[in-house]
Amino acid sequence: MSAAVTSPMRAWCHVGQAAAALAGGMGVGRFVYTPILPAMHAQAGLSTVAGAHLATANYVGYLAGALAGIAFPAVSRSRATLRGSFAVLIASLAAMPATESEFVWMVLRGLAGVTSALIFVFAVSALLSGLRESHAHLAGWGFGGVGAGIAASGLLVLVLLPITDWRAAWWASAALTAVLAAIGWTLRTAPGDPTPAVGAKLRPVWPGAPGRFAALLISYTSYTLEGAGYIVAGTFLVAAIEQKATGGLGCSAWVLAGAAAVPASALWMRLGRRWSRLHLLLAALVLQGVGIALPALTDGVGADLASAALFGGTFVGISALALAVGNELRFPRSVGLLTAGYSVGQIVGPLVVAPILQQGYGPALLTAGAIVLAAAVTAAGVGRVPARQFSTPAVPLSEK
Repeated sequence: MSAAVTSPMRAWCHVGQAAAALAGGMGVGRFVYTPILPAMHAQAGLSTVAGAHLATANYVGYLAGALAGIAFPAVSRSRATLRGSFAVLIASLAAMPATESEFVWMVLRGLAGVTSALIFVFAVSALLSGLRESHAHLAGWGFGGVGAGIAASGLLVLVLLPITDWRAAWWASAALTAVLAAIGWTLRTAPGDPTPAVGAKLRPVWPGAPGRFAALLISYTSYTLEGAGYIVAGTFLVAAIEQKATGGLGCSAWVLAGAAAVPASALWMRLGRRWSRLHLLLAALVLQGVGIALPALTDGVGADLASAALFGGTFVGISALALAVGNELRFPRSVGLLTAGYSVGQIVGPLVVAPILQQGYGPALLTAGAIVLAAAVTAAGVGRVPARQFSTPAVPLSEK
């Protein structure tokens, strides 16, 4: 597909390929560690602190991959990068059972982080560039591929662990990633700017550079806090539920989180066309913060499932909304800076809670929920600029 798609059927095929790439690279390749982690604790002797370190290695790799994608845009838009990244990612997943060395595991999870980031950058670029002339409203369903991958990998682990061990779960996840890679194998970006609405020739919605800088700093702080808080749940939610419940409830909750994430991005993007994106962002952050803390506040199954649904239904939407608000700042590279802050937060989050993991996962989830609520409070500071500036899309100067 060398140009932007125009027919509805081709548009949906394009969305499906991008969704498959995101499902394999992110939903499985990056997040399958979450449902496998309890089995690694029980069967491979992995300590809770070491589990946090493996998570951090993955997030450091993801930051490196994201920065590489920003620094070398031509490489990140190359289909050879997509295919090579999938090959390395699949190999890293399949190699996890070949050793019980924590150092080697850290290297493998680091590689998985680098490659999943490159796949994400390519798939998003291809998704948006292919839909830029028409059918742009379908992009949210493409992002839903992340949730589909989470749900599929969670279901895979849920089925396998009662009859086999953690090694088979990693091998199966590698096979699932290979199938999804095959579906997205021919995905390519259309020529030109994949996001023309983010160009420099847009009407600024902020009164002056000092105001934009202050708002960017507030947004950066908020999005970094969100990265730190959400990733704790994204890493330890299954283990936290499994620690107090039996019968695979943790994996079931993870499947629910993935299923909730599938339509969430499309829903939040649609709501953002009618209401203030900043207000929606604040609502999503509060919902997520409360949801993350729920398993630590009660032992009820309903609360655990509600936590998973709230987490899955918000984390993709928060990213979409936060980056949309950041784009409206019209500050140079604001979206890239926010993404970098989000990645840094993901590295810091597991390190912050690592010292209290010896007390169980409850305190870690409470801490993460508080961090996300702090992100909401911080984001509210952006509201000093009139809310209407976050609800009206920027208009090209030629249309003024």
